[in-house]
Formats: sequence, C-alpha cells, structure tokens
Amino acid sequence: MSVAREKLVVMKFGGTSVEDAPAMKRTASIVRGRREKGLEAVVVVSAMAKVTDLLLSAAAAAGRGDKAGSLAIGARLRHRHIDTSTALLEGERCVRVQQVLHQEFDALDDLLRGIAAVGELTPRTNDLVVSFGERLSSKMMAEALEQHGLQGAHVDARSCIITDASYGKAVPQDAAIEEKLAAIVLPLIEVGKTPVMGGFIGSTVEGVTTTLGRGGSDFTAALVGGGMHAGAIEIWTDVNGIMTTDPRICPDALRVKTISFEEAAELAYFGAKVLHPATILPAVQKSIPVWVLNSRNAENEGTKITAMAAKCASPFKSIAAKKRLTIIDVVASRMLMSHGYLKAVFDVFDKWKCAIDMVSTSEVSISLTVDSNQQLPEICAELAKIADVKMEGHKALVCLVGEDIRGHNGIAGQVFSAISHVNVRMISQGASEINMSFMIDEEDVEEAVRSLHNHFFANPDETVFDVANRVQLESKAG
Repeated sequence: MSVAREKLVVMKFGGTSVEDAPAMKRTASIVRGRREKGLEAVVVVSAMAKVTDLLLSAAAAAGRGDKAGSLAIGARLRHRHIDTSTALLEGERCVRVQQVLHQEFDALDDLLRGIAAVGELTPRTNDLVVSFGERLSSKMMAEALEQHGLQGAHVDARSCIITDASYGKAVPQDAAIEEKLAAIVLPLIEVGKTPVMGGFIGSTVEGVTTTLGRGGSDFTAALVGGGMHAGAIEIWTDVNGIMTTDPRICPDALRVKTISFEEAAELAYFGAKVLHPATILPAVQKSIPVWVLNSRNAENEGTKITAMAAKCASPFKSIAAKKRLTIIDVVASRMLMSHGYLKAVFDVFDKWKCAIDMVSTSEVSISLTVDSNQQLPEICAELAKIADVKMEGHKALVCLVGEDIRGHNGIAGQVFSAISHVNVRMISQGASEINMSFMIDEEDVEEAVRSLHNHFFANPDETVFDVANRVQLESKAG
C-alpha cells in the first residue's frame, strides 16, 4: 500500500466525542461532512468518556477478590451502553446492537468472575478488560454511521493493529500493521464503506489483546494514517486546537493556527493534554499533516501540525506546564569527572525504567527531574551507593516552545525578567533550539504561566495565532 491516498482522511474521535447519543450523532454528521466533500474516511474512536477508568476500577476490584464490586461496575456500564444505544439507534438496528452489547457484557462479567476467583490481575488480563470500552463504542458508532447512510463498517482493531506483548504499553509492528490494513480496511474503502475501529487496542501476532497505553487512540489514528499513506489525520477532541497555554490558567489563551511536528511533540511531552506524544511519530515519518479539531465546534479551523514550522514573529508558540515532578540531586565530588560515573547514574534510572525530563550538571553534582513515581525510594537507595542523594518533590516544569529560540537575542533575559518574582530551581535550553524549560515549585505554576503569557503574547502574529477570537472576547468584555 505504498501509493499515497490523498483523499483518505483518518478521523479520530475522543471519549467526549462519543460520550452519549447526542455526541455520537454530532460525530456522524462531522463524518458525513467529510464524505460529502468527496473524501474517504476511516473512523477511530475512543471508549465513551470515563469508561476506561471504570473498567480499570472493575479489573482492580476483581484482582482484590471483590467480585460483587467489580460486577456492580460492569452492570453500571452495561446500563449506560444500552441506554445510549436506545437513544442512538432505531428499530431492528437497535435490537441487533443491544444483543451484541449484552453478549459483550456477559463475556466481561465472566472475565471479572474469573479474575476474582483467582485473586490475581495480570497485565495481560488487565488489557483484555480495558479493551471492552473501545470494542463497544466502535460497534455502536459503526451502526450510527450506517443509520446515517454512510455505510459504516465495524473493524475489530485487534485484527489490524499488531503489537508486541508489552501489555499496557504495547509496541506496534509497523510492517504487519500496513499489511493488515491493506488486506482488511482498504477493500472496505474501495467499495465506498466507512470503516470504524476502536483506538488504543491491538493484539499480538498470536491474537492476544494488548493496549497502546493511555492516550493510545491518537496513536492508533496515526498508525492507520501512516500505514495507509493518508492525506490527513484529524484528532477530534473537545477544544479548538492547540492553544498558547491552558485556557483554565489564562482565559485569553489563543488558538495556534499552525505548528511544526517538533513543537507539537515537545508540547505533548511537557504536559499539553491535547495530543499523545507518540501520535506524532508515524505522521512525521510519512509527512502526513495532523489536524486538531473540536467536535463540539466543527466549524472552527483547529490547529494544523506540519513537518515544517510556519515563520512566526513571536519567539514562542505555546507554554506548557508539567506538575508532580521530583528533583533528584546526585553529589559525588571525587567521582564526577571519573570515567563511567555518569553511565552508572543513568543505568540506575534505566534499570527502573524511569524517564528523565531534564538534566543539569555542575562541577560536583548532577540534578535530574523525573515524574514522581513509586520507584523513587528504590532509585535513590541505589544511587546512594555511589553518591550523596537528595530529593525534592512537588516541583513543576514550565516549558516554552517555539522555532529558533536561539535566533532571538536576549530571549532568556526576557523570560526570567517576566518571572523575576518566582523562585527558579533549574534551567535548561533544549539542543533542538525549540524548547526553553525551567523548574519551579508547583504552587507557583499558574502565576509564572500567566506572567509569561502576558509578556510574550501581548502582540501575537496574526498569521500563526487566532487573534480575531481575542478581539471578539475583548469587545464582549468591554
């Protein structure tokens, strides 16, 4: 399937876009809009909002031996899906879908009983339990599209998204995925169907169910888009696109009209919730543009993510913040310059599979920042064998992202003068030239972000930012 299909758009709809019957109807009308423009569409859906969390709770309860508690969650989910299908579908179609839903929930109940009987929840079994969310939502969405005259065709994502057996965060096998998409999905498109599959889930070559990790539905869309050489990938969510910062912190945050893959990946990694970082990779490799759009405001242009950044008069495109971080200071004055010392330090983090966000070194110490996780005591105990170790929790990383930061003279001075009233603990400017980051106390995040936003987005570049929306807001406020 090496030929690019410029008319093919992969449309991923998040949990809030399929959370109930009205949301699913909105989603169907968005798909119809694309089809009426002469485009081919593959639809990827998340589980209905909050369903994945409830399935995880049901699995955990069963693992503790709480059979009644886990089955009670299953019963709640059954009612919600049946009620949604009643409001969404008509006549025989509704009856047929509800039979399928009951069969799936019977299977889920049996699985939960089995886990409770054994009293143990394995990562493999956990993946099987949480896979039900996307399996159910995709079946309902396919029927909704069929009812809207869009020839919806359900595809079990596990038949196409082939992964390794790393349960909970499985690694996709690109060649196998491309082969399966060509064999299963492409023939449906060629006869005018609209394939619908669940995101987030896959299976091993042997057919054992796996998941791609939280936020993995975006990843599924990018894998399908990359594997089918699509013309575009659309991530439909409940915001108007990537913003200059979190609108909950700055109500005057602006929509970013266009941004580069590199910038979007940095923002995603450093806390911007709109995209899953891994989403970007399959699209980058094939130079497929990714659009971030709002299913509750389908007319909005959203944000276009492309391989190359548009020229921008402002040094930064967006400010992200990542909380719940810990700084680890490793001090060993006699060993710092000795051969193999840094390797020994990083080997400890590697052993515990703990990712490092930021590193800063001085003559006698290394400071590292990591997500606050349960392994930190063990990590520090191992580091203490080779150095003195100190830990500081409740830290946050503020990250400013933009193209060619180094090309703007005095930019660091502007950043730190804007937050001169905030205590900065660590500073880093990424080698990629698109990221400037610093660590502060969690309690100072909102004040720091507001101060930076006021400084750097006072006169935004209209070619890159949606200034018209700000003007409308200001006129209403006036």
